[in-house]
Amino acid sequence: MALNKEVFRVRAISAVAFVIVMLAGLLWNHWSFLVLFSIIHFGCWWEYINLIEKIDGAKINRYLRFGLMLSGFGIMLWFCEGAYRIGGYGLKENLSLPFTVAGFALLIAGSFQKNSFGLKNFGVAALGWLYISLCWGVMISLRQEGMEFKGLTASLEDSGRLLPVVLITSIWINDTMAYIVGSFIGKTPFSKISPKKTWEGTIGGALLCVLVMSVASHYLFGFAWHISIAIPLIAAVVGTMGDLLESKIKRLANVKDSGTMMPGHGGFMDRFDSLLLATPVVWVYVQLAISTSHSLR
Repeated sequence: MALNKEVFRVRAISAVAFVIVMLAGLLWNHWSFLVLFSIIHFGCWWEYINLIEKIDGAKINRYLRFGLMLSGFGIMLWFCEGAYRIGGYGLKENLSLPFTVAGFALLIAGSFQKNSFGLKNFGVAALGWLYISLCWGVMISLRQEGMEFKGLTASLEDSGRLLPVVLITSIWINDTMAYIVGSFIGKTPFSKISPKKTWEGTIGGALLCVLVMSVASHYLFGFAWHISIAIPLIAAVVGTMGDLLESKIKRLANVKDSGTMMPGHGGFMDRFDSLLLATPVVWVYVQLAISTSHSLR
């Protein structure tokens, strides 16, 4: 098949723009990080509700839609600890509850509006509080974590910045290597949900991801070996599960992409589906590792 230069140009430009925005948000400071993932939070919610609507075959009224999104944002803000303060006002203490209350007020108002959106599928939509809002909340928490493990030489601030970067880079390397390995030697289908995935590509991508990122995390960033290995391993295994889950939702909704956020690449959920499951697992591991480190002192 001949290369479509126009399609390639659009995909390349959108990919470069995406990388620039992501790097700026991730590396500038903790406020840019919050802004970045707030945008991602609302983008994922919008697409998620759209997918549930397609599955249910009915529209959810605007009160319920924005009620879910605002209350979810309140959950996310609950993870904004001491670093997120303006003067004497903390986002967690002063904004988390108001956003949550406003969201639930809209949900109550929406329940009296005429709509044929099924109660069962509204419950599925509400799972977005766990699937989306909790995920990005713990991502904010991960950004703030200071790690004091033996062998970790990065400063407190750098550690918080590096943890999400290592996780996101691990996801990217795993996806890229799985695609390359699968293209060359992939023969055995991995799942009916995603027919293009193969066992060879999945295993090869995971092994290369763990190898590259564990060495880089340890020798470049000074992470302890168990952290250096655990993060890319979780990214490869749980991230793949996240990709399959989103593929299943899209299949039920009978759509190819979750949205059009990136021309030629899909929507927010297409770009962050692996992170949606991998982030909470990495966060739990980091909390356990910190607790174990402190108990051994």
